[in-house]
Amino acid sequence: MKKRAQQGFTLIELMIVVAIIGILAAVALPAYQDYTKRARVSEGLTLASAAKTGVTEYYTSNNKLPTSNSDVGLPEANKIVGTAVKSVGVGANGVITVTFNDKVATDATLTLTPDVTTSTGSIAWKCRAGASSGTNALPQSVLPAECRGT
Repeated sequence: MKKRAQQGFTLIELMIVVAIIGILAAVALPAYQDYTKRARVSEGLTLASAAKTGVTEYYTSNNKLPTSNSDVGLPEANKIVGTAVKSVGVGANGVITVTFNDKVATDATLTLTPDVTTSTGSIAWKCRAGASSGTNALPQSVLPAECRGT
């Protein structure tokens, strides 16, 4: 009797390949979602850079911190928008608040607080997730490195 050479894959081999692809997808999707949210949060920091410059210049000129976007020459907070950013506003004591839309977490915020060094007159910025709570809070995994743990 002649033996025939095997042609193709068996059903069990195909099922194993499908299972492996499923496991890889289950691991990769959450990591990719965090990556995209982190990129969108970084967009907020980029949009806030003009406000940081404005707060610094205002402090240098007036020796006090601004309290609004108009103080630093910026448009209204809801006019500074991006793909994932709903608004960028300057508030009391020069605190910059970046509010995100549903592409990150609806109404979640990131705050940049100026810390004035009186001896040098320079401003250091403290970045942290805002006061949002529950499902709207920014998770630590999507915060930029400079905003974690401060």
